[in-house]
Amino acid sequence: MLTVTGHSSLFRVPMDAKTSSLTSSVDSRKAFACVSMKEEKPFDFLRTVFEGVIAGGTAGVVVETALYPIDTIKTRLQAVRGGGQIVLKGLYAGLGGNIAGVLPASALFVGVYEPTKQKLLRTFPESLSALAHFTAGAIGGIAASLIRVPTEVVKQRMQTGQFASAPDAVRLIATKEGFKGLYAGYGSFLLRDLPFDAIQFCIYEQLRIGYKLAAKRELNDPENAIIGAFAGALTGAITTPLDVIKTRLMVQGSANQYKGIVDCVQTIVREEGAPALLKGIGPRVLWIGIGGSIFFGVLESTKRLLAERRPNRKDPKQE
Repeated sequence: MLTVTGHSSLFRVPMDAKTSSLTSSVDSRKAFACVSMKEEKPFDFLRTVFEGVIAGGTAGVVVETALYPIDTIKTRLQAVRGGGQIVLKGLYAGLGGNIAGVLPASALFVGVYEPTKQKLLRTFPESLSALAHFTAGAIGGIAASLIRVPTEVVKQRMQTGQFASAPDAVRLIATKEGFKGLYAGYGSFLLRDLPFDAIQFCIYEQLRIGYKLAAKRELNDPENAIIGAFAGALTGAITTPLDVIKTRLMVQGSANQYKGIVDCVQTIVREEGAPALLKGIGPRVLWIGIGGSIFFGVLESTKRLLAERRPNRKDPKQE
């Protein structure tokens, strides 16, 4: 996902003393997890967006389909109050409707993230590459939230047995709660997903850069998958309390038992204790860790395949 200047260009033999001095000066300033975009060919915005949309949509659908049952268990654990029991039937409830939302949301996220990342890497100093990835992840998350939130609301209402089908869920939510019902918990969703997207992609990209510099070669698919799993699991654990708050606000429906994010936190802590904010952390870390492995593995593989099919390509290496 992150373009690192090829080693052939980093270590090529200088033609004269002046070139050698300049190359040495540039190389000496390079630090861990810094990346140079100076010698790259002109930025192709439309192709970057297109490849990001295709790769993101593909990765999103694959990971959602594979791990949906774990997500359902996590949602039911978080939604149940007190010592209630969860139901283990219908673990794929709402998958079809969710795929219909995940496909465009994942495509939009990566389609925004990739060109934003490339632009920021060209704008920021090399030492601030982590900030470029963090910012691009947050911007991609904001764009994707317009699709993610209604999808998440419908999915979680179906996972908790409130509706039998996605079309019924959309129609009844809009009828009873208005259009804003489809964006229930939007603030808490952003509170959870913006930090999550920014942190996960920042960790993932920085680890990839460091690994590439250490290995002095391109990463293969298993390596991308392992790095993605670590980044996903760590970020998932950190953001679990935000996920619990988001879930409670989204599944409450017209009952409005919580008045907002602050009231939700206060009510949960008062009635169930602070540990309730970590409900579902096991399935969440498992789900996002495995999901990160699948998502980033498929994402990088798809990006590489698309890059290999670019017309008039002179460098076969992926970005």
